[in-house]
Amino acid sequence: MFFHKARKRFGQNFLVDDGVVHNIISIFKPMTHDYVVEIGPGLSAITEPLVHSVDTLLCIEIDRDLVRILEHKFSRYNNVRFIESDVLNFDFKTLNMGIRLIGNLPYNISTQLLFKIMEFSDQIIDAHFMLQREVVDRMVAQPSSSNYGRLSVMLQERYEIERLFDIKPDSFNPVPKVFSSFVRIKPLPFDRVKPKNYDLFKKLVTRAFSQKRKILKNSLGEWSNYLDWENLDLNSQIRAENLSVNKFIMISDFLDNKGII
Repeated sequence: MFFHKARKRFGQNFLVDDGVVHNIISIFKPMTHDYVVEIGPGLSAITEPLVHSVDTLLCIEIDRDLVRILEHKFSRYNNVRFIESDVLNFDFKTLNMGIRLIGNLPYNISTQLLFKIMEFSDQIIDAHFMLQREVVDRMVAQPSSSNYGRLSVMLQERYEIERLFDIKPDSFNPVPKVFSSFVRIKPLPFDRVKPKNYDLFKKLVTRAFSQKRKILKNSLGEWSNYLDWENLDLNSQIRAENLSVNKFIMISDFLDNKGII
């Protein structure tokens, strides 16, 4: 075991609970042929079992001191590689198809990172993340619930999302002030119902939730004038939080047909 003081600027809270590690690995089910990318290996709680389970393990770590320590610790293994990088700047397109992601995501970048990996979802088999529980609440939220918003719609359009279990604060060092959750996301099939114009869909969802408590007719501004509310089976007084993902897709497609860009 090595000592490394957690750094606030990197949002470091290291997993130190062996029971949680066991649960994570049991659920993740690493296979020999897997190409696994671990985001933020930290003190190597997850790295350690993975390096003994898979042929290819790539770890992305922003903390250069940790990278040096980990490279030394795992120097006798030829199946693991450590890259010093801010994962938000990392180009996943440089990696193979069919990667599996895992990681304890820093709370301060978790939402940004979830949106980033959407750009590379065609390369990903699945992703298993430890996240702040409130973020996972938003990821899995259903329409008309208080947690349902832009993050819910954008992720659910692309992924099947499953909350697996919650993790107590004292499973980490330093101890965070919030609970965490372990979540699995898997890309939905390519032949799913999806928007014709994805850029327009993103703009629509962003605009709809920009002022969450406004009715949709007002939050969409001039776009609302193009909508055939009756044929779309939409109440003009409805709010964005009451619309399903498929309803957002339907509205997006309707606007696309009207030439909205």
